[in-house]
Amino acid sequence: MPFTSTSLLGRCLRRGAAVALAVGLALTATACGADRDENTVVIGTKFDQPGLAMKNEDGSMSGFDVAVAEYVAQELGYAPEDIEWKEAPSNQRETLIQNGQVDFIVGTYSITDSRKERIDFAGPYLITGQSLLVRADDTDITGPASLENNKLLCSVTGSTPAQRIKDEYPGVQLQEYDTYSACVEALRNNAVDAVTTDEVILAGYAAQSPDDLRVVGQPFSEERYGIGLAKGDTELKEKINAAIEKMQQDGEWQRAFEVNLGDAGIDTPTPPTVDRN
Repeated sequence: MPFTSTSLLGRCLRRGAAVALAVGLALTATACGADRDENTVVIGTKFDQPGLAMKNEDGSMSGFDVAVAEYVAQELGYAPEDIEWKEAPSNQRETLIQNGQVDFIVGTYSITDSRKERIDFAGPYLITGQSLLVRADDTDITGPASLENNKLLCSVTGSTPAQRIKDEYPGVQLQEYDTYSACVEALRNNAVDAVTTDEVILAGYAAQSPDDLRVVGQPFSEERYGIGLAKGDTELKEKINAAIEKMQQDGEWQRAFEVNLGDAGIDTPTPPTVDRN
């Protein structure tokens, strides 16, 4: 029997809230029963990040984040075929969780204090840092400071990397797109000069096109990736934390990293300690 919690059941309850206000609580349960298959779990992730979370042409999902999500789902009692994948763009993630449209999100989701005001995080399950992706023949850009010489930098609306550039490098001309794949396409087409996000994301794109793209400079932040879930759902949070720790201990975490990101030229890091606070 799959694990159920306040968030898994609460997702459909929140959907029925408006109905309940109008016609009474009894109809809420009916609406939930019709809307929610308790044998499935809805997981939010990215669909366009090679090596991390990618929706392939045949509709299948692949990447390190996908592997983590599948492992967690398995520990909650869900087989891979029981997972409903939902795209979770950076600027929509908290809303998707709060509205009950997903049960949890595994999608390069940096743990920040501002986000923790609206949702909870399990983990972290990976630590990385912000970096820069440029065209392979570019020798001018070596780090964020070199972007202030009339260079155009691309990042994603609502992302932590975009906000960091605004806060710490106000002289940089920042273009914000909806997805990193759109940023990379703009880089290829000379519409921007660089793309910024976490090194592990950029490495996936560089590995796809090593003759055209490369990662430059040293990471200039520390990003702790967590699994986002509904605020106050301590039961589900504990279950997910336990699943992350088990994945680390039995070697599946390391194997998943090497299979999905080994070709990107990144050394397999030491798994981070899960924060139990």
